[in-house]
Amino acid sequence: MSVLRSLPRAVPRSLLPTACFLAVQLLCGGLPEARAQAEGGAAPAALERVEVEGRHYDNAVGSSDAASQGTIRAELLKSRPALRPGEVLEFVPGLIVTQHSGDGKANQYFLRGFNLDHGTDFATTVSGMPVNMPTHGHGQGYSDLNFLIPELVERIDYRKGPYFARNGDFSAAGSADIAYRTRLDEPFVQLTLGQRGYQRLVAGGSTALAGGQTLLAVAEAQHNDGPWTLAEHLRKNNAVLTLSGGTRGQGWSASAMAYDARWRSTDQVPERLIEAGNDQGRPFGRFDAIDASDGGSTRRTSLSGEWHREGEGESSRVAAYWMGYRLQLFSNFTYAMERPDTGDQFSQQDRRDVYGLNASHALDHRLAGLPAHSELGLQLRQDRIRVGLFDTEARRVLATTRDDKVRETQMGVYAQTQLELAPWLRSIVGLRADQARFSVDALSNAANSGRSSAHLFSPKLSLIAGPWARTEFFFNAGRGFHSNDARGTTARVDPKTGEAVEPVPGLVAARGLELGARTEWVPGLQSSLALWKLDFDSELVYVGDAGATEANRPSKRRGVEWNNRYVPLRWLLVDADLAWTHARFADADPAGSRIPNAVDRVASLAVTARELGLWSASLQWRYLGSGALIEDNSQRSRSSLTTNLRLSRALPGWGRGSELVLDVFNVANRRVNDIEYYYESQLPGEAAPVADRHIHPAEPRTLRLTLKRGF
Repeated sequence: MSVLRSLPRAVPRSLLPTACFLAVQLLCGGLPEARAQAEGGAAPAALERVEVEGRHYDNAVGSSDAASQGTIRAELLKSRPALRPGEVLEFVPGLIVTQHSGDGKANQYFLRGFNLDHGTDFATTVSGMPVNMPTHGHGQGYSDLNFLIPELVERIDYRKGPYFARNGDFSAAGSADIAYRTRLDEPFVQLTLGQRGYQRLVAGGSTALAGGQTLLAVAEAQHNDGPWTLAEHLRKNNAVLTLSGGTRGQGWSASAMAYDARWRSTDQVPERLIEAGNDQGRPFGRFDAIDASDGGSTRRTSLSGEWHREGEGESSRVAAYWMGYRLQLFSNFTYAMERPDTGDQFSQQDRRDVYGLNASHALDHRLAGLPAHSELGLQLRQDRIRVGLFDTEARRVLATTRDDKVRETQMGVYAQTQLELAPWLRSIVGLRADQARFSVDALSNAANSGRSSAHLFSPKLSLIAGPWARTEFFFNAGRGFHSNDARGTTARVDPKTGEAVEPVPGLVAARGLELGARTEWVPGLQSSLALWKLDFDSELVYVGDAGATEANRPSKRRGVEWNNRYVPLRWLLVDADLAWTHARFADADPAGSRIPNAVDRVASLAVTARELGLWSASLQWRYLGSGALIEDNSQRSRSSLTTNLRLSRALPGWGRGSELVLDVFNVANRRVNDIEYYYESQLPGEAAPVADRHIHPAEPRTLRLTLKRGF
């Protein structure tokens, strides 16, 4: 019990009974099966354990349908540190994850010339359940991954571009499917302590039940204050329970998840305040807050189940889920520009239930005498939402801007066929049909109530040639889309100004094209190159702090991605990724052609030394390039380069999987920013709004020490 007694008092307690139960079981000899073996009692018969060294990537020649597609294994996820749960997506080449507010809020994502805000145009799932939220209180496609437990991740399957028939809404720039484990190699308890009040306890294990079933349970409790002058006081509780049975060929699983978080935010601040100090003449620091009452709370609970069967030449899969979701967010980005007396704080609130069903069937057959593999799929999702926007002061509601009941239903049907045209050439032809139905009951203004619908057909085509000299070539093309906020599809009146507005389309199309190559010609080196372009009909954005859909212009993006995985020695792994993007609005406008926050370049270099005796180490350099902040390119964000370090030592005397890990983030303690914006704001005491750069700094050098004990 020494680990539990050392838990700092500030750690949230609401999930500790579950965590403590698991920890006690583990420290006393493991879960029932392991304990029976330790005591010499009867235990279920088991096959002899065979150790297999897993690959960090499943991206070998012949394993994917595009140069920018791949799979990341758990082995790689363990090798590098992540400051926040959402940063596991940074293992996707070319993707950068940052934060512009409290750590309980969804991250910012940058990929292929998109500031994806909190998830628009990058679709994410966890254990088969979608993370992106349409018609969300804060932003369309809001993707909050703070409920993720990295120790449970088995693999990440990622794709970029709209070339894959099974991917629908929000996947135009890319997608990632995060798969959780259904069993653990060993029970464990893990405690992490770090600077500035960081404390995290995770405990879990799995055990075999009668009838060949497996029960997995993991619980997490976390507290963090961060570097902010106003302590963030993040309190997070999280739990996963999974029951599974059967085999890889035919089996099933059912999961229950629960997540709760509360925090205070230090939002972005104007540079003029940092340079000039506050109205009392005292210095204003980069980590200071303007509105001390900003912050939020969120909850996410879910039930899900899946069944699969794979036979000779065919496979079937059915999955269903329910999610309950709550968010209450308080923000103030313009300070005192609109309401000088009370300040400009507002609250975005979202309460919803989400129901979904996914089914697919695939089979091998022959077409025109050629070997073929076809897949049919159906995807259904319905969100029943109560969403609102309110003027607030110190979290007290002053007025209602919007209050809506929304029912949004999306259905997607897809079919694709892979045909082996020759031993060196195969094609994949797909077609996807999507329909969205929106029903909005605008409680605050009946003029914005109504019903609407939209549909879209999305053809897909891929050609894969090779391999020759362990090299293959790809051509990918397709149409994709993202949905717009349902409230914009029925809007007639701007909720802020009262002016007449036109409804927006429910679905917005994108067209993508990619030429790529992947090679393993050099021994130990796996390298891929992709030249891509992506055109959007419209960059319409739902502005969460105004309650309206902001009209924007069509866009064109193109770029190059170069990804490398090099294993020169058995114990040494080098990852090097570089992405360059050219992003512009496609029409002529005096304002300019640059797309705000479209970053030109991102890069990552990581060197990992694995299992040098009891030691392992990883050093990563992460580069986020500059981007235009406004259309005429007169204001640009500053580039940033940060270095992260992980050093670990196995503790074999403590039990299988036990280790001590030191993580150091921002090793050089560089003064860089996670996000920069350029807009007008007005501080208390200022006579008029001022256009200025607003920044949210990245965290300074941060150390965390983790002790994990396995059994």
